[in-house]
Amino acid sequence: EVQLVESGGGLVQPGGSLRLSCVTSGFTFGSVDMCWIRQAPGREPEWVAAIDDGVGGKFYSDSVKGRFTISGDIAKATLYLQMNSLKPEDTAVYYCARGDPTEALHHRELWGQGTQVTVSS
Repeated sequence: EVQLVESGGGLVQPGGSLRLSCVTSGFTFGSVDMCWIRQAPGREPEWVAAIDDGVGGKFYSDSVKGRFTISGDIAKATLYLQMNSLKPEDTAVYYCARGDPTEALHHRELWGQGTQVTVSS
C-alpha cells in the first residue's frame, strides 16, 4: 500500500521558516518523480516544487523560487520542503504527491493527507 505522510506544518510569522517532511512507503522512492502541491481556502491547488526521481533535477513555481527548496533522502524514503522567507500568501495546506505536477494536480489519489501551514503575525 502506498503511503505519503506529511508533517512539519504550523503557525509561523512572516519572514520565518518551516521544514516540511513527507515519509513515503509502498513504492521505491528515488524511482518516481515527486512534487509538493498546496491549496489555500477557496483556491485551486497549485504546484510549488518538483524533483525528478526523488533526488534529481529540481523545479519551482515562480511564486516560491528563491525561497523554497525541495530535496529527497533515498535512505529515509522521505521528501522535504524547506520554506524560508515565508509570506502570508504562502498559507495553505501542503501536500506531497507522487508524479510530476502535470499528472499529480489532476489525480488527488496521488497526494498525502496534507499539513497546514499558516503564516501570520
